[in-house]
This record gives sequence, structure tokens and C-alpha cells, in this order.
Amino acid sequence: MVEEKVVISKVAWRFVPLLVGSAFLAYLDRVNVSFAALTMNADIGLSAAAYGFGAGIFFLTYVLTEVPSNIILAKVGARIWLARIMFTWGIISLMMVFVRGEMSFYILRALLGIAEAGLYPGIVYFMSLWFPAKYRARMGSIFWLSIPLSSVIGAPVSSMFLAMDGLLGLKGWMWLFILESLPTIVMSFVLYVMLRNSPSEAEFLTREERDWLTRRMAGEADAVAGGHGHGILAVLKDVRVLSLGLICFGAVIINYGVNFFLPQIIKGFGLTNMQVGFVTALPSVAAVCGILFFGYISDRTGNRRGFVAIAISAVAICLALSTLFPDPVAKMAALIAAGFFMFGYLAPFWAIPHRFFTGAALATAIAAVNSIANLGGVVGPYVMGYLRETTGSFEDGLLALAFGAVLVVPLLLVLRAPQKGDIGAAAVSPEV
Repeated sequence: MVEEKVVISKVAWRFVPLLVGSAFLAYLDRVNVSFAALTMNADIGLSAAAYGFGAGIFFLTYVLTEVPSNIILAKVGARIWLARIMFTWGIISLMMVFVRGEMSFYILRALLGIAEAGLYPGIVYFMSLWFPAKYRARMGSIFWLSIPLSSVIGAPVSSMFLAMDGLLGLKGWMWLFILESLPTIVMSFVLYVMLRNSPSEAEFLTREERDWLTRRMAGEADAVAGGHGHGILAVLKDVRVLSLGLICFGAVIINYGVNFFLPQIIKGFGLTNMQVGFVTALPSVAAVCGILFFGYISDRTGNRRGFVAIAISAVAICLALSTLFPDPVAKMAALIAAGFFMFGYLAPFWAIPHRFFTGAALATAIAAVNSIANLGGVVGPYVMGYLRETTGSFEDGLLALAFGAVLVVPLLLVLRAPQKGDIGAAAVSPEV
């Protein structure tokens, strides 16, 4: 007799720590430039606008190669493709030590986007192959902890690396890129050894457990395909994919717009680089709590859309409130409150696409949604940099990000939940 919880526990312990570690390193390598900027910008002559554009250009190339990357992953398997992604982006992140001006900064950020494209949607797709629907938001909340944890741990560590300035003749920001890219390269080999492409390859399960999980996942996929089957081209034109992408875009402009500039905002309080590292981590500590809360309550209630709306709306309100306080303590309190909600949407949001798509169509849908969303990684930092340069403060940028996020919340109404009578409706809960 197969015990469901035992099987899920085995799968979770085998894969989730690896996936969390991989995403942790991905986000760290993606945004560590925000700490490097504290000294790098002056060293190589980057203006606030040029830095914002360079930080965001990563997402242009990322978006262009996201869907092809996930289509390839669905064909060749996660084991090879996720390992390849980590290896190539680790190498390019290491090459950031050679940045000497605007053009080299732009080129390497663009290459980093190509190298990393597909990692997050690839992991989301991989988890959909291993975890039944009722576990996905819960497991997703654990996985998405990697993002705020990368700041909780990475912020003070990055500030320590900056303090290595002059060691062996290298700048502190060069040491930052070197020491934070090497673990990524190592992790690529770990993924190749440990990952498996499907439950049928899971030698760490008994034969009965493998068979049960294979049947369970196939049954859920067949039910979704029966009611909502789509070809790849149809997926790219599906209004739900566009709506999901724009909703996530609204959240992402806040995420990257704030996080790429948060160390500079806090530096304006008159703190040292080391103090900036520790204070920057505080909103991310709150974000850890927020992710766990929203993932748990979303699974308990089955309400995905409602909690996505609450999280995005609340973070926008907190950011707007932060602009009203000139006092650093009050401003920081508002930013910490914003941190609680900033990533709360992730677990319930990424449990939604599985309700409409399966197989290669699901992989394509996830990548397409993530591609649209990550355009926010271009817009958010550029808006912050541009408004900082033209107004001399960060307040207008924060207000612009908050306004943009609130605009997309009504799109959640487009995402109709499967209803009784729909083919395959029994496979999912009635709320999305």
C-alpha cells in the first residue's frame, strides 16, 4: 500500500532543496549588481540612468529567449537543460569582472539574460511533473523562498565582499562577482547528477511508489488536457496567458524596480556599506514570512486569484506610503511592510497556469507568462533610474511603480475558474 504523504515527502526532500539552492543563486547573480553599483558605478563612470538601463537590459534578452528555452527543456528534459542554464550563466556572471564602461556593462548583462532564460519557468514546469495539484502552492512557497533568502543572506555577504577592495589588486565589486558566481558553476554539476526528468526515472522511490506517482501525475495531466488542451501556438494567443503575464508584470516592476535601487535608497540614510547590507536584508526577512503565509492560506482555501490581488495591492499601498515619510526609520518600516507582500503573490499565482494547460503547452504557457512578466525587469529599474536622475529623489519612482502594479489587478477577473460540468473540472478545485 502506497502512502501518498511518504511519496511526496521523498520527492520533496530529493528535489526542493536543490531547486531552492539553484533559484537562490540565480536571483543572487541577477541582482548582486545592485550592491556592486555602490562602488562600481563611480569606478566605471555609470550614471543612474545608464545603470538602470543596464540592470534592465538583462530582461530584454531574457524575454526573447524564454519561450524557446522552455520548449527545449520540455523536449530534452530538465536534467540536462537546467544544468546547462546554471553553467552558462555562472560563467557569464564571472565575466562581469571585466566590465569597464557602459557598453561592456550592457553586453554582459544582455548575455546573462540569454544564459539564464528558462530557469524559473523551467523549475515551475519541473515541479508540475512531480507534485500533484493540491501540493503545488505549498511546495511553490518553499521554492519561492529562494528569492527573499538570496537578499537576506546575500545582502550582508555582498557588502562584506565589497570590503575586500584592493585584495590582490582587485576592486571589491570584482570580488563580489567572482565569489558569487563560482557556487553557481558548481551547482550546475550537482543538478545534472541529482535531477530526474520524470517519476518513471525515480530510482529513489520503490517500484510501487514510482507507479503510483506516474499514474497520479498522468491522470491529472489527462484531465486538464481533456478540458483545456492547447497546441503551442494556441497557447501563445490565449487571452489567459496574456492576462497572467500582465498581472505578473505589475508585480515584477515593483520587485526589480525596488530591489535594484534599495541599497542606494538605504545608503542615502547616511549608513556605511556594511550597514547598508544588513538593513537591506530586513524587507527580505519580512518577505520570507509573507511567502509562507500566502502559500499556506492559498492552499487551505483554494483561492488563488484573491490572494494574488491582495498581495499586489498591499505592496503598492506600502510603497506609496513610504514616500510620505522623510524620517529614515518610518520610511524603512513602510519598506519592510512592503517586503512582506512583495513576493506573497508568487505561490498562488504560479499555481494558476496548471489549471488551464498541460504537457508542452504548459511549459510554453509558463515561459510566455514569465517572458511578459520579466519585461517589468526592464521597465522597473529604468523608471527608477530615470526619475532619480531627473527629480533627484527616489519618491517619484516608487509612486510610479506602485501605480503600475495597481493597474493590472483587475485582469485577475479574466481568469475564469474551471466550472462544474467542464471536462476535467473534477481534477481541480473550483476556485483559481
